[in-house]
Amino acid sequence: MNVDFINPFLDSLLNVLKTMASTELKPGKPALKKNAIAHGDVSGLIGMVGPTTKGSLSISFEESLALKVMHRMLGEAPDTINEEVTDMVGEITNMVTGGAKNLLGEKGYEFDMATPIIVSGKNHAITHLCDGTKIMIPFTSEDGNAVIEICFDQ
Repeated sequence: MNVDFINPFLDSLLNVLKTMASTELKPGKPALKKNAIAHGDVSGLIGMVGPTTKGSLSISFEESLALKVMHRMLGEAPDTINEEVTDMVGEITNMVTGGAKNLLGEKGYEFDMATPIIVSGKNHAITHLCDGTKIMIPFTSEDGNAVIEICFDQ
């Protein structure tokens, strides 16, 4: 998978959480994802389709990070993942993908975005919408961890 294609998603995630939730994430080492189990408690999954591109992206948040981001973005402080938190994760997934879409559009890549699907719960599964290699990049923060997964058929 082309790093030039992955980096806009990573940059967009860092930018969205920094500007919208004053949250700094530190990227870790990319790895191949070999199963469907999410590395978090709530995940947003979005499909992308274009003339030469088909893929999906997921962002998984540990509960502690999702709740802190919720508090910073919206001023609400739920005790656990609820409908408002899952809605926020869906919106973050949209914003990250939209930001990456803009960056990739400048490089000639075009795709349309689907509506995000949100899944939550301990050890939930993420089923990517393509058959390509699945890359996962972990992120750490003082408030908890997140993992972004990217899969494209190219």
